[in-house]
Amino acid sequence: MALADTPQQRLADMRAPSPWLARLKPIGLALIVPGLLLIFWHVATARRWTRLIPTPYETAEYMVDFVFGGIYNDAFSATAHIHLLASMSRVYGGFGLAMLAALPLGLLIGRIPLARLTLDPFFQLMRPIPVTAWLPLSMILFGLGARSAFALVFLGAFFPILLNTIFGVKNVDPKLFEAASMLGCKGNAQFFRVVLPAALPSIFTGLRLGLGLAWFVIVVGEMTGVPQGLGAVIMDGRTLSRTELVICGMIIIGVAGFISDRIVVAIGNRLLRWSPNHHG
Repeated sequence: MALADTPQQRLADMRAPSPWLARLKPIGLALIVPGLLLIFWHVATARRWTRLIPTPYETAEYMVDFVFGGIYNDAFSATAHIHLLASMSRVYGGFGLAMLAALPLGLLIGRIPLARLTLDPFFQLMRPIPVTAWLPLSMILFGLGARSAFALVFLGAFFPILLNTIFGVKNVDPKLFEAASMLGCKGNAQFFRVVLPAALPSIFTGLRLGLGLAWFVIVVGEMTGVPQGLGAVIMDGRTLSRTELVICGMIIIGVAGFISDRIVVAIGNRLLRWSPNHHG
C-alpha cells in the first residue's frame, strides 16, 4: 500500500517546474543573445550610426521576398530555395567525401605507428594552409564553377575530421585493451570492439567541426563564378551594394549550419548513449 505524500513532498512537487517550462527554458536562454543583438541593430539603424546597414524590418521584409516573392519581384525574389539547395549539394557532397577520406586515414594513422610516422608529418604541414589560399589553385585545377567550390569544401572539412579521429584513436585508454584481452577479445577484434567505440566521441567532435567549416567555406567556394548558391548571392549583393541581400544570405547560412549541426549531434547522442561523458 502506497504511503500518502507528506506535506514536504507536496511542497516540493509544487515547486518543481512543469515539463513545458523545463523544455522552454533552454529555448528562452538561447534567444537572449540574438534578442540583444536585434535590439542593438535596431537602435544603431534608428539613430543613423550607419547608413549602409538596413533596419531589421527592412531586412525581414526582403527575407520574405527572397523566400516567397511578391514584394519586390526582382531577380532574387522567391529564389532562396534554389540557392540553398545548390549550396547544400556542395556542402554535403564535399563533407561526405571528406568524411570518407579522413575517417580511414585517421584510424590508420592513429592505430599504426608506421603510418603515423609516414603520413602525419605531411598532413601537419598541409593543415595550417588556409582554405582561401587554395582558391587560386583550385580555380586552375578545376576551373570556374561548382567543382572548384566542391574541392574547397572538401579541404575545409577534411582536416578537422582527420585530426580528431587521430586524437581519439591515439588516446584510447590502455586499460581497455587489457580488459578486452582478459575477456577473450584479441587481435583485429579489438579494433571494432575497443578502438572504434572509444574513439567515437572524438570522431563526432571532428564531424561537427568539419561540417561547420564546410558551411563556412562555401561562401569562399562560391566566389569562383557559380551562378547559384548562397555564397554567390552574398557576392552579388556586395557587387550591387544590396546589403539586405548579403544579410539574408548570411542568416540562411547560419540557420542551415545550425540545423546541420543539430542533426550530427542527434546522431551522435543516439550512437553514444552508452557514454556518460557525451552529450550535445
